[in-house]
Amino acid sequence: MSATPPPDSTPQSAPRPVEARRAEADAYDVRRVHTSLRFGSASDRYAAWIGQVYPRDVWGGEVTTRKKRVGGESVEERLLPVASVEDYFLHFGVLEIDSTYYRPLVEETGKPAPGLFQLQHYNDAAPATARFLLKVPQQVVARRLRRKVDGRWTYVENPDYLDPALFTDRFLHPAQKALGVKLAGVILEQPYERARDSPDPDTFVAEWDRFVADVPNDTPLHFEIRSSHQLTPVYLEWLANRDLGFCFSHWQWLPPIIDQWRLVGERFTSASGGAVLRLIQPRDMSFDDSFRLAYPFEAPAPGLSDTRDARRMVDEATALMYQAVEAGVTLDVVCNNRAWGNAPDLARTLANRFLDFAERKGA
Repeated sequence: MSATPPPDSTPQSAPRPVEARRAEADAYDVRRVHTSLRFGSASDRYAAWIGQVYPRDVWGGEVTTRKKRVGGESVEERLLPVASVEDYFLHFGVLEIDSTYYRPLVEETGKPAPGLFQLQHYNDAAPATARFLLKVPQQVVARRLRRKVDGRWTYVENPDYLDPALFTDRFLHPAQKALGVKLAGVILEQPYERARDSPDPDTFVAEWDRFVADVPNDTPLHFEIRSSHQLTPVYLEWLANRDLGFCFSHWQWLPPIIDQWRLVGERFTSASGGAVLRLIQPRDMSFDDSFRLAYPFEAPAPGLSDTRDARRMVDEATALMYQAVEAGVTLDVVCNNRAWGNAPDLARTLANRFLDFAERKGA
């Protein structure tokens, strides 16, 4: 992948005028940049986006607050109700919901968990064209979980690691029932593991292969393995042979997007015809540091958006978008506030960069 698209690009059908698409993008409406691109954000409901994504006269009086601990400090998050997703989808085509990572949708007793009711509310408020990506619960994808033992926080072995029944019965089937066709796929984000705590590549692949063999294949699975030492030829070939999605991710300890593209053989591996690109936070920067720079998420943050890492991220993300268009693959481009300071502005920036290519190439 390079920062310029292939010279022999030919559009599949007559595209809308670039100036019309650019005018929409400048108003933070990135739904029609290209039919192969779906822009969205990691989480929504940010009151900081009022006047940008959410109309002030509708949601200005609907803000609630909650406290959150980040790096030992307390910050206040200002949130809108789930119903605001109706306005979210007047700007974006996809939404990644992160809250499903922290707790299954159904309790061990079979009782619905709060997250399931929230998904149902999202489904009720979202238009028929809305699409959602859900993160698989950490109880399934994490080899170790952070738990309090004898009053101290530590990491303990997870007895439910890669449990296909937990995944299917307490997450996937309830999600499918709640969202129906609006469920675009699920993201299996495995937390970072140190090399000395990880199995060898063959064992690692065997673990995942047993899991995949025992879970339904009617919803696209996109794998984000955050330990770069596990991005081995054995794993990447297994992913392609199984027709599973490689989730491209701009994140702290992962290789640059261009290197991920090369590692996966310059191809999109999912049989679903879709792929996911997550722009999460700067490389070599922690969650806490990126959060502090991005907060309160109202605008691009110079310490995030005006850096060499940010320029490279935008260049490589734009090039990957063009590769998806060339391949006829639907690429979900998920923007995080912590990557830029303000996710809608990152989406606008990426849309305009893609449209610069489109203006020259007729895409």
